[in-house]
Formats: sequence, structure tokens, C-alpha cells
Amino acid sequence: MTKRRLAPASLALLLLGGCSFIPDYVRPGSPVPQAWPSGPAYMDSAAALPASAGPTLADLGWQEFFRSTRLQELIGTALANNRDLRVAALNVEQARAQYRIERSTLLPAVDVGGSLTRQRTPADLSRTGRASVGSQWEASIGTTSFELDLFGRIRSLEQSALESFFATEQAQAAARISLIAEVANAYLTLLADQELLKLTEDTLRTQQQSFDLTRRSFDRGVGTQLDVAQARTAVETARANRAAYVRLIAQDKNALALLVGTPIDDSVLDGAPSLGTGDFVADLPVGLPSDLLQRRPDIIEAEYNLRAANANIGAARAAFFPTIGLTASAGTASAALSGLFDGGSGAWSFLPQIGLPIFDYGLREANLESTKVQREIGVARYERAIQVAFREVSDALAAQGTLDDQLEAQSALVDATRSSYDLSILRYNRGLDSFLNALDSQRSLYSAQQDLINARLSQLGNLVTLYKVLGGGAPAEPVRVAGNPE
Repeated sequence: MTKRRLAPASLALLLLGGCSFIPDYVRPGSPVPQAWPSGPAYMDSAAALPASAGPTLADLGWQEFFRSTRLQELIGTALANNRDLRVAALNVEQARAQYRIERSTLLPAVDVGGSLTRQRTPADLSRTGRASVGSQWEASIGTTSFELDLFGRIRSLEQSALESFFATEQAQAAARISLIAEVANAYLTLLADQELLKLTEDTLRTQQQSFDLTRRSFDRGVGTQLDVAQARTAVETARANRAAYVRLIAQDKNALALLVGTPIDDSVLDGAPSLGTGDFVADLPVGLPSDLLQRRPDIIEAEYNLRAANANIGAARAAFFPTIGLTASAGTASAALSGLFDGGSGAWSFLPQIGLPIFDYGLREANLESTKVQREIGVARYERAIQVAFREVSDALAAQGTLDDQLEAQSALVDATRSSYDLSILRYNRGLDSFLNALDSQRSLYSAQQDLINARLSQLGNLVTLYKVLGGGAPAEPVRVAGNPE
């Protein structure tokens, strides 16, 4: 007898537990090579070495990577005030609330209510032949239209909402890393333009002195009017460049203020070292992260979105099966308020409902096909996220492997053009050469110095980019289990 009772009870528990039609999730294969690129462009970079499981550039927190105190202050202010990052955080809260909404449908909602109904019955409808006014008081507790999730439709939607919540968390992490890199690059660009402005002002001052000397020499009958015109051309060119750099600095401050979220004071440039002497970022450690897929928040986000699309297939499949809903209530009812809780006033109702789909002109089939297509879109987006990450890291490594050589060559070029300029001025002052040669040497020196500053900016900016594309500062993705994300 006990076994006969146990079998139906087990069957009932199995039905209440329901089943799931969510397809087994299999992570798509990586569409990029397993090894980082190598070759002449990468010979001096970490790409020439195998992937490392030890400490790497990506393991450094942003406070460790960015050593400039002023830059750390700017980044900290941006993390607290940037509006785009604030929107990303609010999107996480919204996704958490949406998950709680889906999760709440797994259990019945219980409501307590009371009502009063007064009704007048006309005489010709009354059993007594007289018009009457009746009252009915009710108090009840119950649930309305609770769906028994026998086929996992609701649990599939809840799982999809959970995966979407996790994806939104990763989107916030990606936005945070991007913001840190943008603030650093904006600050370095501002310093570079400030150096270019100072270089231009020094060049303008030198060219103004040369112009004054050339004009006085021409007034004394030494030199030609062409020398004066050429000297003036150099002065006006430097003046135009100075105006351009003043404008760029103002725009750089505006861009930095937008990222930081507060106005930028002019003191942000006070005491800032030059790009060639300042200790702005940490040295590049040897080795690369062994698994980029566990570090890049955008890749992790794409995979969570893929998981959410996969869970939606389970909900679409469950829609082909019957739905069972329960509406039940229990309470009291009486014609008078005083008798509402008297003996014999109890009332209850139980209303099970079942819906069995028959004809819908292909609606459920189309919905299932749509969810499958959405999963394939998720696969493509996940694979593209990996490809984009691989390309960004490869580009940054290629730049890192060549920028050091470029910077060294550019420094040597500045020394060579400075020697050429000094000799040209000496030959012109002794009357051995024309002013045109001296002017060309001056322009070459000015251009080489500009390129040196820009090369230093490129080198530092590429280190920032490399830190970003490797997922720097982002912790390794924790193992997720279904449950309350709070």
C-alpha cells in the first residue's frame, strides 16, 4: 500500500518540478589562431614570447599601471562623475529588476482583498414582487491565474533574464575600462599639445629674432629683399601654428572635462612633466594573458547574450505544450458587515484552467524559428567579438614592437637636424650660404621636433591601448551559477 501511494506522489512532484526544453549550451570555437602573431614587427614586443600564465600587463590594476598622481586623480574623478558610466550602472540595475520580475512568476502571487456589493433589484425581477436593495460583504485571500510551469517556459524566460543581467554587468565593466583608457589618452594628448605649443612659441621667438636681424641687415645694405620675405614667411607660419595649438589645447580641455564629468581647471597642466621624462605608466611586463576570453568584458558580455538567446529557445519550444493556470481564493461572505466572520460564512473557489494550442497559423513555429535565428546571431556576434579583440591586441603589439625603434630614430633625427641648423646659421652669418638654406634647416628642425613629441605620444598612447585591449584591470570572470544575483 505504501508503494502504491508513493508512486503517484513521486509523479506529482515530477510534474510540479517541470522539465526544460533549453538546448544544451556549447561554447562556439574560437575563430582566431591559438598563438599571438609574430614576425619582424613583433620582435621587440611581448608577442614574440609564449602566452604566460603568470603576472602580465592585464593583471595590473589601473592605480598600479598609471603612475602619474595627477592622472590617477583624473581617472578617479571620472569613475565617480562620468555620465556614460552612470548610465551603464543604471542599466545593470534595470537588468537586475527585470530578472526579479521574471523570477517572481515562478511562484504564485497571493492577494488579500475585500469588497462591498450593493444591488437594487426591481419589483418585476424580485421573487417577492417588491423592489429590494441587497448588500454583500466579502473578504478573501487567494491567487489569480498562476501558471504551473510543467514544461519550463517560465524558467526559460527567467534563465534568459539572468543571463541578460550578467551581460549587462560585463557591459558596465567594459565601459569602465574604456573610460579609464579614454581619460588617460585625453590627458596625454593635452600634455602633447601643450609641449607642441611651447615648441612653437620657442620657434616663433627664434624666427622673430632671425627676421629682425635679417631686416636690419637689409637696411644696412647686406642681404636681399627675398631674405626678408622668406624670414617673414617663417614668422607668420609659426604664428599660425601657435594659434592652432592654442585652439587644440582648449578643445583638449573640453574633451577631458566631458570624460571626467567636471570642469577642468588650468592647474591640470601645472608641474606636469614632458612626455619624454614623465613616469606616466608602468613598464611593459613580459608575457601575455593565457586566455583573453576570460578577461575581455565585451567577449564575456557577448557570450552571456548568446546564453540568453539559447534560453529563449526553451521558452519557444514550451509554447507548443498545454498551459495550466490556477485561480483559487478562500474567505468569508455575508449580507452584513457584522456577520462577515460568523460561523458558516466561509466561502472558497477553485478554478483550474488548461489551454491547449491547436491552430495558430504558424505563430509558434515562426516564434521558435525566430529564437533560433537570434541564437545564430548571438554566435556570430560572439565570434566577431573574439576577432575584434584579437585584431586590437595584434595591432597594439605590432605598434609596440616598432614604436621604440621609431622613437629612437626620431630622436637621432632631431639631433641631426639641430646640427644641420646650427651649421646653416653659421654659414649664413659668415656669408657663405643663402638664407634659404638656413630657413630650410630651421623648418626641418621644427618638423622633426614636432614628430618626436607625436612619437612619444603614440608610444604612451599605445601602452594605454594595449592595457585596455588586454582587459587590463578587469578580474577574471567568476564561475556563474543560476540563482539570485543580488
